[in-house]
Amino acid sequence: MSGVKITVALGLVIALLVAGVALVVSEVVQGPQRSVAIARPCAQRAPFPGSGLDATVQRVVLDGLDGAACRLGTSRERLVLSLAGDSSQRLPGGRTATDAAVRAGLLRALDEATSRGDVPGFLTPILRRVVQTVPLDKLIRGAVSLQGLAG
Repeated sequence: MSGVKITVALGLVIALLVAGVALVVSEVVQGPQRSVAIARPCAQRAPFPGSGLDATVQRVVLDGLDGAACRLGTSRERLVLSLAGDSSQRLPGGRTATDAAVRAGLLRALDEATSRGDVPGFLTPILRRVVQTVPLDKLIRGAVSLQGLAG
C-alpha cells in the first residue's frame, strides 16, 4: 500500500474517532429525550450494531469509554459529562486518573477490535500511538467543534 493511501486511511480513521467522541458528547450534553436506563459501569453491553468503518469507530469509542468508566467506578454517561467539562460530574482521582483510564480503555478496545479483524493490523500501532500521545483535551475540543458539522 502506498504512503498516500496509508495517510488518507489514517486521517479518515482519526477523523471518525473524533466524530465518534463528538457524537457521544453531543448526545449526553443534549440531555435525555426519553427515559434511559444507565448500565452498571462494568456490566457487559451488547456490541454496537452495524458494519463498516463508522460502526467500527463507534464500537471502539463506546467500548473504550465503558472500560474507562469501569476502571473509575462510574457510568459511561457520567464519564462523558465529566470529560465535557460538567463541573457537577467531577470524578474521584481528578483529571489525571480520568485521562489514564480513558487512554487505557481506548487502547484495550482498539486491541479487541484488531483481534476481531475490525481494524487492520497495519493501522493498529499508528492508532495506539495517537491514543497514547494526543492530549485528550485537544481530542475533546476537536470533537466538540466537529459537533456543528455533524448536524
